[in-house]
Amino acid sequence: MHLNFRRPQLEDRELILPYLWQVQSRSCECTFSNVYLWSRFYVVEFAIEEDILLFKCGEGEHLFFDFPFCAKEKIRRGIELIRAYCEANGLPIRIGLVTPENFAVLEELYPGEFEINYNRDSADYVYETEKLASLSGKKYHGKKNHVNKFLRTNPDWSYESITEDNLEECFQMALKWRNLNGCEDDEEKNAEICVTMNSLRLFKELDLRGGMLKVNGEVVAFTIGEPVSEDTMVVHIEKAFADLDGAYPMINQQFVQHEAMDYKYVNREEDLGEEGLRQAKLSYRPVFLVEKGMVTPRKQEEKAE
Repeated sequence: MHLNFRRPQLEDRELILPYLWQVQSRSCECTFSNVYLWSRFYVVEFAIEEDILLFKCGEGEHLFFDFPFCAKEKIRRGIELIRAYCEANGLPIRIGLVTPENFAVLEELYPGEFEINYNRDSADYVYETEKLASLSGKKYHGKKNHVNKFLRTNPDWSYESITEDNLEECFQMALKWRNLNGCEDDEEKNAEICVTMNSLRLFKELDLRGGMLKVNGEVVAFTIGEPVSEDTMVVHIEKAFADLDGAYPMINQQFVQHEAMDYKYVNREEDLGEEGLRQAKLSYRPVFLVEKGMVTPRKQEEKAE
């Protein structure tokens, strides 16, 4: 089975985006900017066959395919295309980033043929927009205190939506953040800051949304995101100077208040298994997690049982 997989280019946005939007997933990976900006680091390639979008991700033993992006009636054909490609190329069938909803469809189409192992580290944290905007109630008392302290200690603060006119200010702040956080010596941090820089460079082309926080006219924090579905805004990037108390909760709240109020939910992505990040994300009280797992064929002996 031949599928013409290739790395996504910027000009493929109008080709790929309708397929991603069609499935209305709340998973943070389901945006073109995420696919495009991370494709270099995670070796992501795509192919479109019979009106079905397929992604091949990773290399070697880590290679897997995304759940097909297509109309529900075409999912079986999408799985068959993946199966045929794997058989023709001597690859194991591995389908990653599969949500419980995806797996339910798979079970309906192929009862008992596949199993799924969920990875807690890759689960997205999804919050109610209104709660992130207001921070009201006892559960958010600590966050509210941090915001209030920021307001008291930084009376000359301001918020601006990111535009072509002020992009360069964010870029300069990101350069400072990179130098302060040892990105050159850490492969993952370096990849993240490269994606951050490219998000700013291609802000207009990727149709991203963002906001910046200023103190005394200088950018001290910024956030970049975009809609992932009709009811969910995803936050891809959030950077702030850690020594400025309250900067992170302040930019979090301000971005939601100014850029996300048209959406019911805000997806603040996964924690990658980092305990500090996990506790920080849990402290904002997610309304649910978007679970994602790896699907493989069930072993023959397990099928027999």
